[in-house]
Amino acid sequence: MSEETRTYPEGVPCWIDTDQPDPEAAVEFYGQLFGWTFRDEGAVPGAYQVATIDTREVAAIRFEASGPVAWNTYIAVDDAEAAVARVTEFGGEVASPPEDLVTDGRRATCVDPLGTPFRLWEAGAISGAQLVNAPGAWNFSHLHCADAPAAREFYERVFGWEALELGPEAVMWRRPGYGDHLEATVDPGIRARQADVKAPPGFEDVIAGLDRPSTGETAPRWHVVFAVPDRDAAAATAKRLGATIVSSRDTGWTREAAVRDPAGAEFTLSQFTPPSG
Repeated sequence: MSEETRTYPEGVPCWIDTDQPDPEAAVEFYGQLFGWTFRDEGAVPGAYQVATIDTREVAAIRFEASGPVAWNTYIAVDDAEAAVARVTEFGGEVASPPEDLVTDGRRATCVDPLGTPFRLWEAGAISGAQLVNAPGAWNFSHLHCADAPAAREFYERVFGWEALELGPEAVMWRRPGYGDHLEATVDPGIRARQADVKAPPGFEDVIAGLDRPSTGETAPRWHVVFAVPDRDAAAATAKRLGATIVSSRDTGWTREAAVRDPAGAEFTLSQFTPPSG
């Protein structure tokens, strides 16, 4: 892949961060788990620490003393004000209106009609994650919710997403044209690579997933997935560092472990294991 800046068209998830009550403990945990290094980007020292792999931004840890401990997914928009207007038009709410983050960009926090928080990002100097789908980096975000029809109606109307049905229980969202964008910028070999592993038609446009809630989940949420070379080794490291392994499973394409970090934020470790033959 090219080393040029990775950019994100409107409607494509572009960034993740986690709200943590003890950011230094989170830095220690994720730094050891994924090999991340950090730089301080907040106006207050320690308030916002950006994680990097080989100097490329992958995620961030944000100090939050009293809110939910969770991983957050940001969706790229061209115009934050126009985007929040669409959110409210189609039944969502704006929890925090667009705000300027120096010259980095503009952020807004929204809630979909099912009660799921998500964030919008209008790029400035920072467009989003610069390394994805690599060991230790963000791989994907999935919406876990029980009301799939309502979720589909909202996100497809607000962001122009289209559903890609991969089976009775497998629904992915695609942003038409995203594969063309990747092919023309940072990933010219995307279609050839996906053909090699026999990815379904249209998969080059896939930007998110829609899943049923995990066992024990009571509220809808956006859930993040990190790529790892070895699920079992990564899960063992996470457990040694104080995390809880919630569950594990093998799919036709991945070996996964659901993890709860020491502060309570949940995420998935995913080892890519495409079908052979």
